[in-house]
Amino acid sequence: DIEKVIGLDFSMKELYVDSNGYSANFPRFFRLAQEKLVKEQRIFSHRKPGSKRYEKQRIKVAKTHEHVANQRKDFLHKLSTQIVQDYDVICLETLKINNMVKNHNLAKSINDVSWGEFVRQLQYKAAWNDKIVLQIDSYFASSQLCSVCGYKNEGVKKLSIRKWECPECHTIHGRDDNAAMNILNEGLRLLST
Repeated sequence: DIEKVIGLDFSMKELYVDSNGYSANFPRFFRLAQEKLVKEQRIFSHRKPGSKRYEKQRIKVAKTHEHVANQRKDFLHKLSTQIVQDYDVICLETLKINNMVKNHNLAKSINDVSWGEFVRQLQYKAAWNDKIVLQIDSYFASSQLCSVCGYKNEGVKKLSIRKWECPECHTIHGRDDNAAMNILNEGLRLLST
C-alpha cells in the first residue's frame, strides 16, 4: 500500500534536497579532516620506508582515513534508515558518478558526499522493508522543467544557475527544490503506468 512518496535531488552541498524542501545538511567529513590528513601524510613522506617510525606513521594515516570513512558511513546509515522508515516510495535521479568524477574540480566533493553508497543503502533497506526505490532516467530534465506548469527552460543547464523564474507561470524556482519536485512527479507518473 503506497501512501508516502518522496523525491530526492542529489546536491553537492547538502547530499540531497527532497521534495518537501528539506536538505540533508551533510557534514563534509573529508574536508573537515583534510588539514589533519595533510599534516600526517607530510610526516609520513619524510619517514624512511621499512623503519618502525614509518610503520607507525603509516598506521596513523590509515586510521585517519578509516575514521573519515566510518563517520560518513554512519551518517548515511542513519539517514537512509530514516528515509526508508518514513516513505513507501523513494524517487531518485540516476547519476552517472563515474562520468562526474572525471571532472577534477568536483571529484573530491563527489567522493566526499558518497552518493553511490547512499543509493546502495537505500536500495537494500527498501528491499528489506517492502518499500520501493525508483530511479528516474538520467536524461530526465529535472532541473529544467517548471514543477508547476511543466514549461521546459533550456537555459538552466549550467550548474551555476541556482534560481530561475518560469516565463509561463512566473513561479520562482530554487534549482534543487524544483528538481526534487520534478523527480517526485516523474516517479508518481511511472508508478501509475
